Amino acid sequence: METLSSIECFVRAAEAGSFAEAARRLGLTPAAVGKNVARLESNLGVRLFLRSTRRLTLTEAGERFLAEVSGGLASIQGAVANLASSQGQPAGALKVSMGVAFGRDYILPHLADFLARYPAIIPDWHFDNRPVDLIGEGFDAAIGGGFELPPGVIARQLAPAHRVLLASKDYLARHPAIESPEDLARHDGILIRSPQTGRVRAWPLRTRDDRQATFELKMRMAMSDPEAACHAAMQGLGITLVSTVHALPHLERGSLERVLPDWYVDTGGLSLYFSAQKLLPAKTRVFIDFIVERFRQQKLAEKFNANWRSANREHP
Repeated sequence: METLSSIECFVRAAEAGSFAEAARRLGLTPAAVGKNVARLESNLGVRLFLRSTRRLTLTEAGERFLAEVSGGLASIQGAVANLASSQGQPAGALKVSMGVAFGRDYILPHLADFLARYPAIIPDWHFDNRPVDLIGEGFDAAIGGGFELPPGVIARQLAPAHRVLLASKDYLARHPAIESPEDLARHDGILIRSPQTGRVRAWPLRTRDDRQATFELKMRMAMSDPEAACHAAMQGLGITLVSTVHALPHLERGSLERVLPDWYVDTGGLSLYFSAQKLLPAKTRVFIDFIVERFRQQKLAEKFNANWRSANREHP
């Protein structure tokens, strides 16, 4: 009977394409991963990988074995995690990825309540504005938008992902009035580059009644962080386009105002991502339920909706 650790080393090495990356994800040395895989191959009597100096490639037998064991491995690990719970309560390290500002403003404030309810869970939270490989990097869950949905991952939408135009009162008072998207071409833009691609993406604007328009701002400056862009806008340096997640605190404080409040960008949804395995670890299941509950209690789906903010802009 093969040990679970040997099979896990094989699965992670197959996903990563290298022993070194599999070792990083598992917290082992590359030599240990290689030995476990070699032992597995010896015991099975088949070669699972074709090895080169650059990359591991699965043999035909390796591909067949991976398809047969990978789903079962996730179920076994989930069952073990649930049995290992502390006195029947959800327990263990909970590895979650979330955006920096989103996590700080909307998730961290609930950490004390979560730990009071589930004291045996140890948060291992990663704040990073990037999509992660949920399964490959060993995350229990991730919160964000724009993730690809690979096999074995489920997305549960929490709120719409909308972007809105913001500027300071001072900037708007010193510059020509903006009455339509075409007027934006005469205004300074605080544009945001994608941290992944380095590009400034062009987004189409739309309204609740489905009118659409393209727009363009003069590039006054570019930032890689939306929160930095908001702070530049607060100094009266131009107009920026950020998600409602980032915009909401500034709108509530009155430090920034919506520009063309009937117009917004629709980028899909803000979702909670987790494994599609039938037997989720209890720690992951209760975290999902807790976040969904808090979103509902605080009406965050409504507050992140640009249409709701447009209809209630006098009472943010």
